[in-house]
Amino acid sequence: MANFVIVGAGECGARAAFALRDKGFDGTITLIGSETHLPYERPPLSKDALIAGAGPKLVADAERYAEARIDVLIGKTVSEIDRTRRRIVLSDGTALPYDKLLLATGARPRVLPGTAHGGRIAALRSHDDAARIRAHLVEGSHIAILGGGFIGLELAASARKLGATVTLVEGLPRVLSRGVPAEIAAIVAERHAAEGVEILCGAKVAGVEDLPGEVRIALEDGRVVSANLLVVGIGAAPNTELAEAAGLAVENGIAVDGMLRTSDPDIFAAGDCTSYPLPLYGERRIRLESWRNAQEQGQLAAANMLGGAEAHAAVPWFWSDQYDMTLQIAGLADGAVTTVRRDMGEGAFILFHLDAEGRLIAASGIGPGNAVARDIRLAEMLIAARIHPDPAELAAPETKLKKLLAA
Repeated sequence: MANFVIVGAGECGARAAFALRDKGFDGTITLIGSETHLPYERPPLSKDALIAGAGPKLVADAERYAEARIDVLIGKTVSEIDRTRRRIVLSDGTALPYDKLLLATGARPRVLPGTAHGGRIAALRSHDDAARIRAHLVEGSHIAILGGGFIGLELAASARKLGATVTLVEGLPRVLSRGVPAEIAAIVAERHAAEGVEILCGAKVAGVEDLPGEVRIALEDGRVVSANLLVVGIGAAPNTELAEAAGLAVENGIAVDGMLRTSDPDIFAAGDCTSYPLPLYGERRIRLESWRNAQEQGQLAAANMLGGAEAHAAVPWFWSDQYDMTLQIAGLADGAVTTVRRDMGEGAFILFHLDAEGRLIAASGIGPGNAVARDIRLAEMLIAARIHPDPAELAAPETKLKKLLAA
């Protein structure tokens, strides 16, 4: 009987385990995670887990794992991959053999140099992190956030809803510098300012003091921000240590081919920890930290571990909810030379990004609720089809994107 082992009990690893059963695999499946919770979804951590103090949103309960005959080992750390003997070794010395191995080890928050996460300095990656941060999100509390990306801004919105004062420090000239057009980033920043968030852009940190009663963030321009808690949200680093120690290729993540195979044919990798080539963008190697990508790659890894030969070709997609606004992005806009705006009413709009040849390569939208969701989904399909649309038709609200797709 074949033994399949999955290292990493997050969204990606859990989806892969269930997909193996759905595709008819009858051997043993062992899913190993270092956290003490069953696999859960991470997007709610900056929203419901903070605002409502909700428990982890589990991918599945213990009964479903038992029914699917998936052995879940939580609170366990893998210390070694023995490729020669095809086994993994846990930190307690237990060895588990594998015929196929999937690494879904995810990513971890980057640490601000000269500091450590603890005391009054935190990061948001796990449910336990969210519970710790929420204890400070009360009326009269002052939260400092370092980093104006999706996590930092979602956390700021949640903190304001709970009555905490928020100062957000961003070292670059604007928030959402990574992958979000300046026009949309400006709207997000304006909304946060209207909600009372103080945003300091172009602010470089000179030092941080973690004191018994407060944390002090000294900026290079001489300003000092004092807060009850500092949450550092300056990006995430892929967890590649196991792969590196095992001699697997690593390139901004565990390097895999289009079918998610590592440099060892019996080992696959998927999710936030991997970098992979994307055919839509000239086989450019990318790494995505995305809920949908984790789901898609978990499913694809399962299929290919069972002998499939399907390449990952999905269009990158991101979303963020802040206050009553939803921001959605399909594709990768860097490389665009033309941007076309499509106004949709009630402040909602989509920016379509075209390359030098007129091919649609990305779409970025923002609006209340789900105002842009349908057209972003259609834009995603247009991107996948490598369409060269007429910019005038993209700009006209009366043009049905379905019509462009059919053409």
